Amino acid sequence: MPYRRKKPCFLQEEEAPHVKALRLTSAPEWLPPWLASPSSSLLHAMKWASEKVSKAHKQKNQRLKQAKEAAQTEIEQYCLQREKEFKAMEDVALGSPGSCSMEVDKETHEKMTILQTFFQQNRDEVLQHLLAFVFDTWPEMHENG
Repeated sequence: MPYRRKKPCFLQEEEAPHVKALRLTSAPEWLPPWLASPSSSLLHAMKWASEKVSKAHKQKNQRLKQAKEAAQTEIEQYCLQREKEFKAMEDVALGSPGSCSMEVDKETHEKMTILQTFFQQNRDEVLQHLLAFVFDTWPEMHENG
């Protein structure tokens, strides 16, 4: 038996006439209009094809634009992350300005407390030496005199 091409499902003749009429009036949406209507022409086919191609081009351009925007935001996020990592490494290596001033203040405070303890310990002795130097005078002749 030779191969016979089947008719589309909406044109089956085995069905009841009212179903056939329904199917003929309501062709599937996915079927191109030039195939669904019996009065098709090459012009309709070319128009339909050009619409499909332009729709595909628009979708492709839209997908490319979305991909480009997504890549740009990803690049910006990566740059921010790397900059934060660099700042953290720089702070560890060089110390942040706040930590340097805190370190200087701490060292100054330690030195001041050491000096104050030395002052309290040696104050009486230094005062006695100073007073003795001022009040104990020995008259002497100057060598040029």
